[in-house]
Amino acid sequence: MQHKLQAKLKRVAYYVDLLETYKSDCKKRFLSDPMFEGALLHYLYLASDGCISIAEMMIKHRNIGSTQSYYEAIDTLGEQGILPREFAYRFAKIASFRNFLAHDYEKIDYAIICDDALSKLEEIREYLRIIAGHI
Repeated sequence: MQHKLQAKLKRVAYYVDLLETYKSDCKKRFLSDPMFEGALLHYLYLASDGCISIAEMMIKHRNIGSTQSYYEAIDTLGEQGILPREFAYRFAKIASFRNFLAHDYEKIDYAIICDDALSKLEEIREYLRIIAGHI
């Protein structure tokens, strides 16, 4: 399981690195280039879904129970002291973002994606660092 966790951490870090390159001219490119829009949304989905998968894998690896939702998976890591509680509470919103990307893609606002979502990449990096320290 440890090897699988490390591989997943590496993969999500790769997605975040790709997303960093999408920050430049994001709004302009989002509105004018459907391939850019699709790739951006796809990598955001993969990064957010990967973070949730990591949480579920950590819960299984540590044998600390089961969860009923993606949000609860992140929250459980905070309750168990794997993530700082306040960080876990804030970061658990990635579950809602993942669901939004998966199910409400026709309602996507480029300003939210380009400004808000891409500004949170450092939080994903912090999450990956914290988890890596607990493997």
